[in-house]
Amino acid sequence: MPRLLLATNNPGKLSEFERLLAGCGWDVVTTAQLNLTLPDDEPGETYEENAKIKALNGARASSLVTLADDSGLEIDAMDGGPGARSARFLGADASYEERFARILGEMAELPSEKRWARFRCVIALAEPGSEEVRLCEDEVRGLIAFEPRGEQGFGYDPIFYLPEQARTMAELPSYMKDVISHRGRATARVRPLLKELLYERERRADTADRPASQAG
Repeated sequence: MPRLLLATNNPGKLSEFERLLAGCGWDVVTTAQLNLTLPDDEPGETYEENAKIKALNGARASSLVTLADDSGLEIDAMDGGPGARSARFLGADASYEERFARILGEMAELPSEKRWARFRCVIALAEPGSEEVRLCEDEVRGLIAFEPRGEQGFGYDPIFYLPEQARTMAELPSYMKDVISHRGRATARVRPLLKELLYERERRADTADRPASQAG
């Protein structure tokens, strides 16, 4: 079974992707399992740029097909912020409790109908030896809660309220979050691409194994 590298150092993302990619036809491996250290910065200005950079870095370092994502929280009342800088909001060393406090403080006077937000996720797939990157993305809409709730998720999950579930993302069990979340939805779009890559690899291998007289 071919190996697929997850190019992330985020333990929450690793846990989610390992569930979301179960049975995809690839042997999912992590940078830690390969003793790889990848750059942890996100120099791009968009989710697409950051996801591409991370996927290409992983493919170059590992010589494996690599999956990477970039995701963030976009709040309407903050003009779409913190957006692609969500993981660096208030600085890379800020805690999520500090980030929650800033966001909730700025939105303290806003009623529910003015608290709309969305989680966005862009996933990139990169092949070694190629600069071509395949992209998939999706999102989920919700509201900024009035206070953090829930212990199940990570990142901004405790302040992202889903009206149809009457719970925050952090209050959902993992099997529900995997279906509803932006990352779950984006990964569902990636799985057919992974199948296509498997088919392409098998076809190339079959061609390479044929005698020269049968090729073509």
